[in-house]
Amino acid sequence: MTRVAVVGGGVSGLACAHRLRTLLGPAAEIVVLEQRDRLGGVLRTIDLAGAPFDVGAEAFLVRRPEVPALLAEIGLADALTHPTAATATIRAGGRTVGLPRGTLMGVPGRDADLGGVLSDAGRAAVAAEPSTPLDWDPGTDVALGALLRRRFGPEVVDRIADPLLGGVYAGRVDRLGLRATVPALAAALDAGAGSLTEAASTGMAGSGQRAGTLAAGTPAAGSSVAGSSVAGHGVSAAEPSAVPQPVAVGPVFGAVRGGYREVIAALVAASGARVRTGVTVRELHRRPDGWRLVLGPVPQPEALDVDAVVLAVPAPAARRLLEPVAPAAAAAAGRIELASSAVVALAFRAADVAGMPGTSGCLVAADEPLSVKGVTHASTKWAHLGEDGLVRLRASIGRFGEEASLQVDDAELVARVRADLAVLDGVDAVPVASFVQRWGGGLPQYGVGHGAVVDTLESAVAAVGGLEVAGSMLHGVGVPACVATARAAAERLAPALLAAPTGR
Repeated sequence: MTRVAVVGGGVSGLACAHRLRTLLGPAAEIVVLEQRDRLGGVLRTIDLAGAPFDVGAEAFLVRRPEVPALLAEIGLADALTHPTAATATIRAGGRTVGLPRGTLMGVPGRDADLGGVLSDAGRAAVAAEPSTPLDWDPGTDVALGALLRRRFGPEVVDRIADPLLGGVYAGRVDRLGLRATVPALAAALDAGAGSLTEAASTGMAGSGQRAGTLAAGTPAAGSSVAGSSVAGHGVSAAEPSAVPQPVAVGPVFGAVRGGYREVIAALVAASGARVRTGVTVRELHRRPDGWRLVLGPVPQPEALDVDAVVLAVPAPAARRLLEPVAPAAAAAAGRIELASSAVVALAFRAADVAGMPGTSGCLVAADEPLSVKGVTHASTKWAHLGEDGLVRLRASIGRFGEEASLQVDDAELVARVRADLAVLDGVDAVPVASFVQRWGGGLPQYGVGHGAVVDTLESAVAAVGGLEVAGSMLHGVGVPACVATARAAAERLAPALLAAPTGR
């Protein structure tokens, strides 16, 4: 009997287990090993004042096919829901204004509307950019923040690009690589665009974006942290590293009524996998006829022999397990840094927050004197989250390099969020429920040269045989990208497993 171990019980690992079941059939034994005491990884649904509420990723881009297809396969197509028409705002220069339109992930195009976000000097710098000579070496990768500062000045970075991309990666745009985070911009520059303004316009046109803020055809309504995510954990709603999809009619974003826990539970059931939580995989060894995983505590180790292994774990865990079997892959994984953040979820009586803006939420510019990086008015954005008359929202705190800001107790994080809500939303009411979710090392940072790092990692793993990797450290941090890597890993493993005799 074929036996496969999937290390990691997040959405990548469970989607891989599900795909393996489809390909290998009912006789195969699929074992999912998860170190935590729960499944889902950085997807988590809690009960907030009696309603399911996501405190990790909350949405995904429906114009990528992976998640809608997966929902159909696991019987959740009818649970798909879409956001309301509420639009997002940004806090910049001490004012809250509409999220600027006509930018590619914060990079202004020819028709960018930056009024109210940038100062007169900032808008003048943007206007002058197309006439400034551009020296670009096709194929190169650079830190996006440095490039934008050099071309547009600091305000575009601090007030637009950094809040947008900080919401995706829980990182700083000065450390993020251009090619992995805004590939459409890099492609336009490689093709000969004479300025960043021209490159952004070309990238938006190529992805079908006519007026919005994000890439891949997404409009300003519902975009960004405020509209789709918090601190990177909703990046699936607007995956900037995704290949631009053809323009389509219909909603851009989707979520699952009942929360992502419905997806996790359905994947477990459909995969038929033997799931073990609270289990640490300490070692991975090659055997003549497969693999041996060493599990459990050091004093009482357990050996698990399998025919193939999928590592769907964060970069540090991948590095540790790959070191003895694929050292080049381990070294590559070791170059991927992680960011920590927290999500604070609050629920209020509607009468107590009657003056709250009717927007989907607010991004916060990097130079604002506030603790939160973004706020999502969840029950305004998602109608089903307010059906019981309560108002629910979520806010993000922390990003890469700001771990010290999270080293306080939960009550202090809630207090900081409430203080900022008074500024942003005019809300000073006492919530009827609160929840703090800390994401230590939750989001990989796609730095300069990330694509080359991933190429090295995947090539080294492919040379081993019977071993695959999947997850957010590879080709996108959103749920669609994670599902794509999971399915691809399963599809690479299955042919050899089906063809080979088993037996350990």
